[in-house]
Amino acid sequence: MSKNRPASEKLFEIAESQQGYFTYKQALSAGYYRDAAHFYTKSGEWLREKRGIYRLARFPASDRPDLVLWSLWSTDRGGKVQGVYSYQTALSLYAITDANPAKLHITVPPKFRKFNSPPKGIVFHHAELKEGEINKQQGYFVTTPLKTLQDMFSAQLMDANEAKLAAKQAVQLGIMTPDEADKVSSLKND
Repeated sequence: MSKNRPASEKLFEIAESQQGYFTYKQALSAGYYRDAAHFYTKSGEWLREKRGIYRLARFPASDRPDLVLWSLWSTDRGGKVQGVYSYQTALSLYAITDANPAKLHITVPPKFRKFNSPPKGIVFHHAELKEGEINKQQGYFVTTPLKTLQDMFSAQLMDANEAKLAAKQAVQLGIMTPDEADKVSSLKND
């Protein structure tokens, strides 16, 4: 990003990659001044969604704003997103099973902490995820299909046959390679 571009352009670029959402810290990094949130929410240009999380009012609403919202909620003090959608939520996002979870499943680092209480409707799983186990979506992260199926099997939320069928579906959808599906096929029930 060029330093000569106006803050509004920089913020739009950030928000565009996150379905119109952005954090207060992201607005500051784009060049807005500290009191901007008050001014722009009062003028109606920004909509306050949660503490420290805003949406550009003119940005079209998305189908699943909750995914971006809770992803941004999970940021650490440095502004890095900590939460990765996983388990049943990842299955539903990939549409490789008929999973339709009532709660959002998010994997966070073992030392994840927030000062405000966690939202209802979210199930936290604690684990260190490797970069290769995460896919970036528009404004949020989700575990790869392979990692998702391995986690579901390890947590005994899926048996080996269900995992194999889901892997086959993932290959057909083009979101998993045959080699990755072979890794799922090697899973055995006890």
